Amino acid sequence: MIQRLLVANRGEIACRILRTARRMGIHTIAVYSDADGGARHVREADEAVRIGPPPAAGSYLDIEAILSAARATAAEAIHPGYGFLSENARFARACADAGLIFVGPAPAAIEAMGVKSLAKARVRALGVPVLPGYEGERQDIEYLEAQALSAGLPLIVKPAAGGGGKGMHVVRCREEVREALVSARRQAESSFGEGTLLLERYLPEPRHIEVQVFADQHGNCVHLADRDCSVQRRHQKLIEEAPAPGLADALRERLRRSAIEVARDIRYTGAGTVEFLFDGREFYFLEMNTRLQVEHTVTEAVTGLDLVEWQLRIAAGEPLPLAQSQIRISGHAIEARVCAEDPWREFLPSAGVLRLAEWPRGEGLRVDAGFDEGDIVPAAYDSLLGKVIAWAPQRQRAAHLLAQALERTCLAGVHTNERWLARILRSRVFLEARHSVALLGRQGEEFSAAVQADGEVMVLAALAAQGGAVRRSNPWTLADGFSPNLPAEVLVILATGGCEHKVTLQFEQGAPRSAIVAAQDRERSGCRMELAGVRLEDGAVCAQIEGRWRQARVLRDGSRLHLWAGGAHHELVIEDPRIREFAATAATGGLRTPLPGVVSAVAVEAGQRVSAGELLMVIEAMKMEHSITAPFDGVVEAVHFSRGDRVPEDSELLSLSRSEDSPC
Repeated sequence: MIQRLLVANRGEIACRILRTARRMGIHTIAVYSDADGGARHVREADEAVRIGPPPAAGSYLDIEAILSAARATAAEAIHPGYGFLSENARFARACADAGLIFVGPAPAAIEAMGVKSLAKARVRALGVPVLPGYEGERQDIEYLEAQALSAGLPLIVKPAAGGGGKGMHVVRCREEVREALVSARRQAESSFGEGTLLLERYLPEPRHIEVQVFADQHGNCVHLADRDCSVQRRHQKLIEEAPAPGLADALRERLRRSAIEVARDIRYTGAGTVEFLFDGREFYFLEMNTRLQVEHTVTEAVTGLDLVEWQLRIAAGEPLPLAQSQIRISGHAIEARVCAEDPWREFLPSAGVLRLAEWPRGEGLRVDAGFDEGDIVPAAYDSLLGKVIAWAPQRQRAAHLLAQALERTCLAGVHTNERWLARILRSRVFLEARHSVALLGRQGEEFSAAVQADGEVMVLAALAAQGGAVRRSNPWTLADGFSPNLPAEVLVILATGGCEHKVTLQFEQGAPRSAIVAAQDRERSGCRMELAGVRLEDGAVCAQIEGRWRQARVLRDGSRLHLWAGGAHHELVIEDPRIREFAATAATGGLRTPLPGVVSAVAVEAGQRVSAGELLMVIEAMKMEHSITAPFDGVVEAVHFSRGDRVPEDSELLSLSRSEDSPC
């Protein structure tokens, strides 16, 4: 058995691998970049080695740096996790050349499935259904554009190498073709170092179904059932479940058998996933991921198996622990990916320090987290913070349990998506298993509507903001607004969503007895509410408001107040009425980036006239591209960064002056 294991990854998957390795008595070694020096996976390993600067190319993608760390620590094996070098045949071969066990398939198997065009040709020869498209060697943009138009629209453009939805573009009209090809190639070269593209017939509303396979070095191959990963945004999976709901038994069996045929054909070893698109009648091979998947947890939940343990045992030369007839599927499991992104601001990635991290606990729940309270969420990598998994005997119960768990999750310091995910889980279309990969494109606005804090929530927030008064310490430290011969009142001003809310707390004998929430409509008077039994302790506020008990989890972070109540997370700013900031508007606008990133394209130059909505610059941050567009008609006064430049948070990217005839 392996005695010393180096985990060539970071975040939640590194922590998850370390957990199993420790249970098996294996000495664990972590690697880290300068951005991850204090990360959770570094703290949890037996030892850790620095491998380079924050950019992945100089650290987690640096093969020689990782091999040097393995040599320095006498590691016997390397587990690549997923992402980074996990599907890199050159890395697998370099491990073997260095006398190290690569916890994954042989380089030849990675190569067989690594180029999607070749993989599809091979799978098609097996008789497995494959969507039509272009997979040829000629790759100049003009020829690809002609092939795209010849194949017919809609179609999807994707990098031949890599995975995870990066660089994929759906094209629905002729005018989008060239831009999609150029963007896909740019992202492919940036993410995978390989710009080859392929074109594929686009199914508007398919389901994404996949089969987990495992094979050993002795010719044995099994499947561990199937999964549905149809809830996706920008081709990134967000909610996954096992087994896939609503499949006819005969189709399910044919699907699983096809997956095993693919694995056997390339003499696969270890954990792999064969992915398919399902249009309601037929399934079509999509790709094979030659690694452990993010969503392996739901398979573990319904089988009771530890897939990382299986990987380590197979890599050490052991046979599969179970035969196909011994594998049992029980109940239903659903996973939600909690990411550092803001659903209420078009999913803008978020980075910073986690001021609070309270993950849910309970029967039937599992959390695979990569970050704890106080950890830094860097902007250099993807936005996944952790995964929450729920298991139950029935699918609807699992969905309900997971939604509740997400609504009990309290994260602050970066913007997160857990409550947005809970809305999807509670939707009728998901509960009835009528969703497809088009769900968020079609009904995304339904889940992204902003939650407005009601009057009672604003009262709880005001009480939390006046913690000193509520706790009722001693008469000389009270902040209850006492004045001789006048009512004891304290005005609390809270700002959220661009709106200002005024709450007047009225005290009697040092305790808050009522609150007046000012109406936004000046023609109406405020709403007065009676208070009783107010308590603020251990990060929570509780009060009887108009005879009904309300409570909330709260976090005070300077002038910022986080409040979790009724399944919603409210972030407010406590304003001091004695201090007001004033800002004058200017004709010249500075376009700024809200988070650190790298300039991947500059579309304009100084002196150029632009129209509102025109592309100015593309920023890549947290493995996603963000287009900076002109907010109005104007002239570019200056461009402050070039392609390839790293830009700090809140940097002014360009200066743009408004045209005289541009509407204000």
